[in-house]
Amino acid sequence: MKNIKFIDLFAGIGGFHLVLKKLGAECVFASEWDKHAQDIYFRNHKIRPNGDITKINEKEIPDHDILCAGFPCQAFSISGKQKGFEDARGTLFFDILRIVREKKPRVIFLENVANLKKHDKGRTFSFMKKLLQDEGYKVDEKVLNAKDFGLAQSRERIVIVASKNGFDFSKVKNKKEVKIKDILENNTNEILSKDEYTILPKHLWKKQPSGLIFCGYRNKAMRTKGVREDSQHLSRSHKQPNRIYHVDGTHPTLSSQESSGRYFVYDGKNVRKLSLRECYRLQGFPDAFKLSESKTQAYKQIGNSVPLKMIEAIAKEILNQFFKENQNEV
Repeated sequence: MKNIKFIDLFAGIGGFHLVLKKLGAECVFASEWDKHAQDIYFRNHKIRPNGDITKINEKEIPDHDILCAGFPCQAFSISGKQKGFEDARGTLFFDILRIVREKKPRVIFLENVANLKKHDKGRTFSFMKKLLQDEGYKVDEKVLNAKDFGLAQSRERIVIVASKNGFDFSKVKNKKEVKIKDILENNTNEILSKDEYTILPKHLWKKQPSGLIFCGYRNKAMRTKGVREDSQHLSRSHKQPNRIYHVDGTHPTLSSQESSGRYFVYDGKNVRKLSLRECYRLQGFPDAFKLSESKTQAYKQIGNSVPLKMIEAIAKEILNQFFKENQNEV
């Protein structure tokens, strides 16, 4: 593939960049306001992202074929306050729109939390969709789960592809299931002592449709509001950092708000905390990827990132459906 250019907005540590560069495209512009993420982006991609997108003149952004943006999701997330466009982070969609109006890329490739589609009874997404349609784009979207693309993480996200002629999601190819045990490092770091956790009797384990197998919990305070007595066998009775999942299943969504990496798994013998590298593997990042020296920042950054194998599966189809004339062998 040759001569295909993309820009990387709300770039984080460069998940979109890794995927598109691997497929042969060239990044001609990146924007990310967080200084820590900028540093990691530069270390791994040799491009230092521009800062606050709201202060960047759209006319100064290079011409490009694909606009990529994992735009801030907290304004629409069920784990947040769901303020949408009332939240400053929600209004950043309009910065994408002004760049689209000026540069008219062939494809707009967006990712956000699945709840965006339901936010404000669907009105928020319908409004976004209409704005893109008014610029001459056909907007296609689908809620996808990272676990269906060869990642050991259940992470539902809405993917939006806007183009002149429409995008066929049915051609996006899934990959075989991967389990937590498939991505573990060969170490025994941070094993919990037996008095720190409870493993439920096996008949109470239940593999959920998401692939999760909740099998126990750390011996911390349970939730009390709205929870019935003797419900230790229910995952929702425990705060997320206290839940323990079996390695024969998938892992729950990594969160940008989990700054200390309290993710615990049970392998049949021991309960241990996932290593930082294992968290990056859950998102599909290669082991060669350079991480922040600050664990707090590294956990935040991977929780904010995109699931690479899912993004790659879609990117391959974007290239196949819209850029065949540019492709040699990929």
